[in-house]
Amino acid sequence: MADILNISCYKFVQLPDAAELRDTLSARANALALKGTVLLAEEGINFFLAGPATSVHEFVNALREDARFADLNPKESWSDTVPFRKMLVKVKNEIIRMNHPTIRPAQGRAPSVTPATLRRWLEQGHDDEGREVVTLDTRNDYEVDEGAFRNTIDWRLTKFTEFPPALREHKAEFEGKTVVSYCTGGIRCEKAAILMRDEGLEHVYQLEGGILKYFEETDGGFYDGGCFVFDGRDSLGTDLQLTPLVHPRPVKKTA
Repeated sequence: MADILNISCYKFVQLPDAAELRDTLSARANALALKGTVLLAEEGINFFLAGPATSVHEFVNALREDARFADLNPKESWSDTVPFRKMLVKVKNEIIRMNHPTIRPAQGRAPSVTPATLRRWLEQGHDDEGREVVTLDTRNDYEVDEGAFRNTIDWRLTKFTEFPPALREHKAEFEGKTVVSYCTGGIRCEKAAILMRDEGLEHVYQLEGGILKYFEETDGGFYDGGCFVFDGRDSLGTDLQLTPLVHPRPVKKTA
């Protein structure tokens, strides 16, 4: 039986003390022998952790004692082994880089749609007001190639900073439609949905919790393939279990 708990979670919230938090969270995670990555920035927190369930829950519960993190709701999956090699806690300029400083989710989120609602919309072919529903994948091309929602819009992004110019090139195609942006865990599609609203698109939603929450709360219908994850497991199926990669994981350039 798989006994390693894997969690992923993020929250956009103002963290002027990100550098101080780095030291606190690094000490806490290492004391609990956890492995993974915690990213901190002035705009919020994003983390992926793995370890025994008691240790993972202790880390999250300690985080929730800070009022800014009281409502954290990590996505969970299980594995036989820890899929990370080490524990890293970093401070960055953005927890997800978009290079668009006016997009500040901590000051107000775009509307979201639950996995169950999206599942129902996709099955009925329209939203509750009768508009055509389209899904927009905000992930990189190699992630999309592992799996995506059926008939999704895929702009073949190689990095998230390409999303704003791609949106401006294609936004006329969304006229009169309901657009649901999605990504692995929700962080990219949250910024994407805000930008789309700012660019004048009216009927835009983000998929709450991303693909992983969709797998967790639905039967995975209308999603084909697996979900690329950034740890040693590489890809998860709709049952949140390890699934073989369709394509080799890209090698990062060193120069």
